[in-house]
Amino acid sequence: MGLFSFLKNKFSKKDVKEKEETKSYEKGLEKSRKAFASKLDSLSKRYASVNEEYFEELEEILIESDVGVELSIRLIEKLLDQAKLEKITDPKTINEALVDAMFVDYATSGEAIENEITFQKEGPTVLLVCGVNGVGKTTSIAKLAYRYKNKGKKVALAAGDTFRAGAVEQLSVWAKRLGVDIVTGKEGADPASVAYDGAKFAKEHGIDLLIVDTAGRLQTKNNLMQELGKMSRVLSKEIPGAPHETFLIIDATTGQNGVVQAKAFKEVTPVSGIVITKMDGTSKGGIILSIRDELGVPVRFIGLGEKMEDLREFDLDQYLNGLLLGEQDA
Repeated sequence: MGLFSFLKNKFSKKDVKEKEETKSYEKGLEKSRKAFASKLDSLSKRYASVNEEYFEELEEILIESDVGVELSIRLIEKLLDQAKLEKITDPKTINEALVDAMFVDYATSGEAIENEITFQKEGPTVLLVCGVNGVGKTTSIAKLAYRYKNKGKKVALAAGDTFRAGAVEQLSVWAKRLGVDIVTGKEGADPASVAYDGAKFAKEHGIDLLIVDTAGRLQTKNNLMQELGKMSRVLSKEIPGAPHETFLIIDATTGQNGVVQAKAFKEVTPVSGIVITKMDGTSKGGIILSIRDELGVPVRFIGLGEKMEDLREFDLDQYLNGLLLGEQDA
């Protein structure tokens, strides 16, 4: 194959992948787009030029879309300043400026954006996964295992959610389907003991990625803190620096309640990334912006459907385009 053919083939594959990503985001954000973008479009059609009432209504739309009260107010203040400074009166121009403001705010709030897991040069990389019951934690673990197995990594699971009835069995079923190893304990066993067994297994069997499930209880922060702290200590004793990543799973359909959950978990454990599930099931897609603003933690992956491939690496451009595409096409 000549150089031109090689490059053409390489870039055409990249184009196909980008188109697939775009379609996934468009489809996964359809409910949010219909609600958010249509409201923006309707607003811009009702006003020949922007005024105080326009910005008040725009602020309401943002809050209703789960962008968060504080962030919504801040975005509107930025737009008001920009409109005065640049003498902008056209509603469509303001809406375009809103997208830019959202992008800048997300990109500059908190920790650097890096989606993929960075693997250790030697020994297993350990990912601890947290989240309350019912957010899609087990299926997210399965999708992450599927993703990294397909990338050529040797993956194992540790079923540390020993308190919820059926949790170990559910994760074991996924492990069998995916063809990955799983370390389990008895129902009601100490989660730290399962983490310990998982760490030992990972070292002895040349595992690249050990994904450790945790209990989804949030009744008392003190118990949760002790439990997660104990698991982390046990893991780090066996594998230096473990857990190397801690992902928190948040259900997009829970709205601002998901932000409250995220804050509670961040108080008891160092969260390195958020995984948003069921994004295709909500009409309030602004929760991603709200979580980033409130916690400063990046969204690493986003669930845009039920298939294994529908857990996508979070892309800010694709997200904002997917959220606002309807308005642009209207």
